[in-house]
Amino acid sequence: MSYYFTILNPHDKPVFDLTFGTWKSGGDGIARFHSPTPSRTGDTNTSRYMNQFIVHASLDIVEEVQWINPAMYLKHIDTYPPTSSHISCFLTPTNMRFLLLHQPPSSNPSPSNPASTNPQSSARTSTTSGVPHNPTSPQTEEAIRQFMLEVYELWTKTVMNPFYDRGKRIGSGVFRARVGASGRKWL
Repeated sequence: MSYYFTILNPHDKPVFDLTFGTWKSGGDGIARFHSPTPSRTGDTNTSRYMNQFIVHASLDIVEEVQWINPAMYLKHIDTYPPTSSHISCFLTPTNMRFLLLHQPPSSNPSPSNPASTNPQSSARTSTTSGVPHNPTSPQTEEAIRQFMLEVYELWTKTVMNPFYDRGKRIGSGVFRARVGASGRKWL
């Protein structure tokens, strides 16, 4: 699976973002997002912008659900069918939004996704011992919830730092490394 994690402030501006792949089931940690249509300019690396677009498009649903559901972890809130992407959300009491876009590996071989043509790596992405591809399964929800709680704890420690300007981007390499380690641990 490929993951795009972002933290948005109450004004919908990104404070932190990270793209990573799965480490479960022998994954290599590299994100392999696929888009429904190739770019007209021939650029194959449009996934970064597409991921941001998908996440920001789900903010309307987040704003609706946050008033209905009193929990901080809102679970799976949105789906983007053309890429089979799913969005999970975690809200802080200060209305910071932690959004995780997760996309299962492509099932059809394509030249832009070398993992899908390699039978050895396609065996690595099977769901026998890792997080399954079903975003609403209890195992997936629990893994994402644990990841979000761990990142929330890291974020709280970072915000309490007197040298951090509230609402600004988090540029700490330590924070990025610890979020990545949490992703390796849970996802």
